[in-house]
Amino acid sequence: MTALVVIPARGGSKGIPRKNLLPVGGRPLIAWTIAQALEGRADAEEDLVVAVSTEDAEIAQVAREHGARVIDRPAELAVDTAPTEPVVEHAMDVVEADGITLDAVVLLQATSPVRRPDTIGRALAQFRAGGADSLVGVVPQSPFFWRLPAGPGQSAQAAYDTAARPRRQELEPAQMHYFENGSLYVTAPHIYRTLHNRIGGRTDLFVLDEVEGVDIDTLTDVAAAEAMLARLGWRTA
Repeated sequence: MTALVVIPARGGSKGIPRKNLLPVGGRPLIAWTIAQALEGRADAEEDLVVAVSTEDAEIAQVAREHGARVIDRPAELAVDTAPTEPVVEHAMDVVEADGITLDAVVLLQATSPVRRPDTIGRALAQFRAGGADSLVGVVPQSPFFWRLPAGPGQSAQAAYDTAARPRRQELEPAQMHYFENGSLYVTAPHIYRTLHNRIGGRTDLFVLDEVEGVDIDTLTDVAAAEAMLARLGWRTA
């Protein structure tokens, strides 16, 4: 099986300027996801093409220095309003034009830099063995969610039975909620080509470790990411 790993990385960022190059644990932020993809290439039974899609010259240079192939993203796919799926499809076009037949497409978000060294390899193994059309990376959460009152004077509604509240350590997997944090998707190419979506067909969940749920939205998230990367055994400065 041949899989294309796509790491989208625009030069612009509304929250943190130049976020994909933000120093995290002694490396540019995007370098962590590249390293994890390359680790997955070493561990997986698949042939992996690891590519960064960007319009930014500095990001492209950093990507090459850290071992990724660079796909030059067209300007119209680098604007704030551009969705991710056309970016992935463009990367697929470029790689397939080289004569490579793809069996899977892995979409990784660079702003979710915390992954176990074997995460990508395990995700591909699950995708291959399970026969799903799409695999969504999720983080487990307890079911103790609430909904706002439907109207004035009404009660807030729990999404669980408050009369039989279980202890968290006794929760079974079927009782948990699973949050799609955007870190990882594995998709059959035909789903992108026909539905133009990263999710479609028979969908399965790939359950990430809770520590893999860190997302860099603000500068305060950096310390949490660095702590979790070190906890998982990645070398940080």
